[in-house]
Amino acid sequence: MSEQKVKLANVLYAPIISEKSSNAADQNNQFVFKVQKTATKLQIKKAVELMFDVKVESVRVLNVKGKIKRFGRALGKRSDWKKAYVKLQSGHNIELATA
Repeated sequence: MSEQKVKLANVLYAPIISEKSSNAADQNNQFVFKVQKTATKLQIKKAVELMFDVKVESVRVLNVKGKIKRFGRALGKRSDWKKAYVKLQSGHNIELATA
């Protein structure tokens, strides 16, 4: 495997399975992934196409801010992370249960 393919394979961390993401998959053919904080839309698109052998129509990203939480008396902060909504072209699908 080339070095570029290895870098692209590290862009995606995990799919996000929730009620909201399931509705997006059913209605809009969109899938939600947790991605690297430094990943660009083009890198995410290429990574999804490489990993799942599908054609991507569009990518929308958003930065999720970490929550402030209390740990006893001390305040702590969860890490910030990035989420990507990936819309596939019609006729393409990702089966996350088997992937």
